[in-house]
Amino acid sequence: MIARTATLYKTSFTGLSSQTWLLSLIMLVNRSGTMVLPFMTLYLTGKTMNRTLAEAGTVMGLFGLGSIVGAYFGGKFTDKIGFFKVQMYALLFGGILFIVLGQLKSFGSICLFTFLLSLVNESFRPANSAAIAHYSSNENRTRSYSLNRLAINLGWAVGASIGGLIATYNYELLFWVDGFTNIIAAVFLFIFLRPKRLELKPEAIEVEVPASQSAYRDKTYLWFIFLTTIFGFCFFQLFTIIPKYFRDNLFLSESYIGLIMAVNGLIIVGVEMVLVYILERKNKIIFFISFGTFICAAAFFSLLLPGNAKLISLFMILLITIGEIVAMPFMNSYWISRSNEKNRGQYAGLYTIAWGIGQTLGPFLSALLVDATNFSVLFVVLGTALIFTSVGFNKLTMPQK
Repeated sequence: MIARTATLYKTSFTGLSSQTWLLSLIMLVNRSGTMVLPFMTLYLTGKTMNRTLAEAGTVMGLFGLGSIVGAYFGGKFTDKIGFFKVQMYALLFGGILFIVLGQLKSFGSICLFTFLLSLVNESFRPANSAAIAHYSSNENRTRSYSLNRLAINLGWAVGASIGGLIATYNYELLFWVDGFTNIIAAVFLFIFLRPKRLELKPEAIEVEVPASQSAYRDKTYLWFIFLTTIFGFCFFQLFTIIPKYFRDNLFLSESYIGLIMAVNGLIIVGVEMVLVYILERKNKIIFFISFGTFICAAAFFSLLLPGNAKLISLFMILLITIGEIVAMPFMNSYWISRSNEKNRGQYAGLYTIAWGIGQTLGPFLSALLVDATNFSVLFVVLGTALIFTSVGFNKLTMPQK
């Protein structure tokens, strides 16, 4: 049994290109410093900044708005100048902006630089997605994205757990760590994945995309983007409203919140690659997206259960992690299946924009709803929205080969 499990793990990681592994290593370095986002709401509403939940929601909404603008331009420039340059500039200047943001105290300047930071930082995502697609094959593409997600979540586990400890003593230090890991990731990208000058890559060739190939005219894909936006609206509460609920309503400490957030990443690291290796051979992309979304709905409903606060919060994290593992890798498979080398930046940009819109509206509208009612109403709304989204995903169709 142990030997079979070990063989399964080994097989799930074989056959991926060296560039895919290097991209994941760079992502791991970058995400190991992910400390600002999961603690931003706590930072703004804490004793040092003393902002209201509505103000914190506004800041996080601006972060999401910046990600929308950044995703659009990131996708556009990926198709024009190539994914390497876009990733390089995003990591370097994003790192600098993280450090600057941590020094600001006025609400207006925090809002402005949060938007600018997100714009620059999130332009990285479409370029990175295009890079993964470029360095992978049809046979291992889902696993290539899962390896990248593994790196993200392993980095998240490290960043969230260490960040929880740092936040106990000094929130501002979080910005320095996040900034320097961005810059270090840029250095690694330049050293290991800088394209050779004489090597003409498809992503470096400027092309005009015919209207028939435009992501903005793909009606099925636009429906997918709409559903992904709703999914993102709900899912991002895990990093904004939920930590505040854990601290202020369940009376959990920052260190415990950081610990259970790290559990999310560790489970993904331990399970996702093997699970995707098993599931991708079943060729049921639509079903897995829909089913994973339904599990995420159950996660929000679980917060309505009575009982021990630590166990309820942990159970919620376990459920939403399972849903994330089942749904998200195949969301990547779906958007990539509808694109090609000439328009991949467009498709990746729209996909990132969907998450950005969810990240923009989610914290802002959820904060307003909590202020007007309570957290229980919010959890019912989020769970119900995800159930309808699950049904919507189930009605998608795969492109004809």
